[in-house]
Amino acid sequence: MSDDPTRSTKPKSLFERFSALFETEPETQEQLLEILQGARERDLIDDDALSMIEGALQVSSLKARDIMVPRAQLDVVDIAQTPEEFIPFVIETSHSRFPVVEGGRDKVIGILLAKDLLHYYTDKDFDVRDNLRPAVFVPESKPLNVLLREFRESRNHMAIVVDEYGGVSGLLTIEDVLEQIVGDIEDEHDWDEEADNIIEDRPERYRVRALTEIDQFNEYFHVNLSDEDVYTIGGLVTSSLARMPRRGDKVVIDKFEMEVLRADARQAHVLMVRVLSEEELAALNDENTDSENNE
Repeated sequence: MSDDPTRSTKPKSLFERFSALFETEPETQEQLLEILQGARERDLIDDDALSMIEGALQVSSLKARDIMVPRAQLDVVDIAQTPEEFIPFVIETSHSRFPVVEGGRDKVIGILLAKDLLHYYTDKDFDVRDNLRPAVFVPESKPLNVLLREFRESRNHMAIVVDEYGGVSGLLTIEDVLEQIVGDIEDEHDWDEEADNIIEDRPERYRVRALTEIDQFNEYFHVNLSDEDVYTIGGLVTSSLARMPRRGDKVVIDKFEMEVLRADARQAHVLMVRVLSEEELAALNDENTDSENNE
């Protein structure tokens, strides 16, 4: 018996519509991302879901060395100090965990939780060594997806990254890994007021909030970037790319190389801004000149 042509067709479920996208099996991660971006355009998934999927895929290709806080920037407690000496430092930096070193940064003997310092005020026999948690050490080459699984299984929140010789290279936390998936997880200490929109990360490198107004950026770096078309540094990067920024995107604007550290499907959140040397600027100008001559 033939189907009744007047009978309405049952709408496809979300799962059926999403599965239809994979009639041709993707062979590369790039093809998979193209399919997912097509799903977003058809409103099968939203911007946040697409951003998290992209982040999860990226995590599988990153290593501990790619996102660790480098050794030179570590805030550590020296076991040789008394609590009276290092507690002001703990309060000032506002971290919840501190690597504790003995005789140098290459000898991490444990992790001190800031909350464990409360015992100092109630226990007259308080000893820092007795309150240390074991430190977890991982190689620079540790894949982030493996490390995230180990963080979850061990309920550990921090790992010390070491090089092939056993020296300390840096550290990373479970928050650092999760931020690669869900974007920036800002707490009340990440960014304070407008004055913290630009933070010097290391010499000639600056961590810049994408919503920083161009006027503030110009004043800080003594430059004159135009704010005629856009008002923020993130807007300037988006305009230069001519598309929505993604993690890892780099553009050169004036004398700055701007790399997108955090972004979702709608906008950039955090940039790493590097001041280019005169030699690098000259090399870029030569490349641009050669390109124009070849056209």
